[in-house]
Amino acid sequence: MEQPYASSTPTPPAGGPPPKNWLVESILVTIFCCLPFGIVAIVNAANVNSRVAVGDYAGALDASRKAGQWVKYSLITWAVLSVLYVVFVVVMGVGAGMLNGISGR
Repeated sequence: MEQPYASSTPTPPAGGPPPKNWLVESILVTIFCCLPFGIVAIVNAANVNSRVAVGDYAGALDASRKAGQWVKYSLITWAVLSVLYVVFVVVMGVGAGMLNGISGR
């Protein structure tokens, strides 16, 4: 007698919502923050709905987790680069002021 296949993957609760797809956030970080990380986030976000449609809830959860992760990576990269840019501009401004003070005598 054959045993029915018992799936160890999580299944959505009956009538429950699908996992968050992060598509809007992915598009926004692609436009405003970091293009390469945003594209990876968009690809993973698009996979969420397609995996839910074919019944792969575990795959949809994984794609949702990865999409959220890449959105966060993009935001962190943007924040770090913004701080570095401000530091660079301040240092160059101070350096230019010191150079102007030395050569202006």
